[in-house]
Amino acid sequence: MKNFFETILVAFGMFSRVPVPQVEWNEKNRKYSMLAFPMVGLVLGLCWFLIASLGRQFGLPSFLTGALLTALPVLVVGGIHLDGYADTVDALSSHGDKAKKLEIMKDPHVGSFAVIHLVIYFLLWFAACTVLAEKSAEVWLLAGMTFVLSRSLSGLAVATFPMAKDTGLAKSFADEADKKTVRGGLIAVLVVLVLLFMAMDIVDRRFPAGFFAVVGAGAVFFWYRYIAQKHFEGINGDLAGWFLCKCEVWMLVAVAVAASLS
Repeated sequence: MKNFFETILVAFGMFSRVPVPQVEWNEKNRKYSMLAFPMVGLVLGLCWFLIASLGRQFGLPSFLTGALLTALPVLVVGGIHLDGYADTVDALSSHGDKAKKLEIMKDPHVGSFAVIHLVIYFLLWFAACTVLAEKSAEVWLLAGMTFVLSRSLSGLAVATFPMAKDTGLAKSFADEADKKTVRGGLIAVLVVLVLLFMAMDIVDRRFPAGFFAVVGAGAVFFWYRYIAQKHFEGINGDLAGWFLCKCEVWMLVAVAVAASLS
């Protein structure tokens, strides 16, 4: 039981800004830490639902609620995934080989291509959140669940895909994980999530937002696998952050589009 709670604390301590007791990382509590990654998404999703609900309760303009929802992941999670997103965009924008791209990823400076893509990223986030702020609580619940889905896929990738290099955070998590158990657990979570998304579509037949979200997540996941293999021969922590950012923004856009068609 102690190792179970320490595993959760490791996940929240590494991948969020949620204040949790500090524990010493060791082989036992990192063995299943990727299984706790979806829990970070669950907390973020609950916060997302709460902000949307409070915005409606206090009569805030949709653009203001949308701005708060856009800022929420940065406030709850921090910039770890955005940093990976920016580094990966800079690397992919170069015409160098694998070694050159990995070198660019380690550069602490932010390039112009990363800045441009970050601006586009936040514009998409803000637009999607502003649209969703005007929708029903059922849509907010579905949107909140996308954060669990994205992190389940991210953890599955770390436990399944080859690594781009022999060092780094993703490599250490992959090496110390009980990959068979982690893959099985995350696949089970994904199956449950897909069924929940589909069930919500059946309950509210006005729009297939759940279907749109699942298809969007699946498309980004396979694109992630293709890009990682083509340019880096595997994944690393920066690519994992890049995937998570892309997966979440496109799922939210998909849900916003589907909800707007109802």
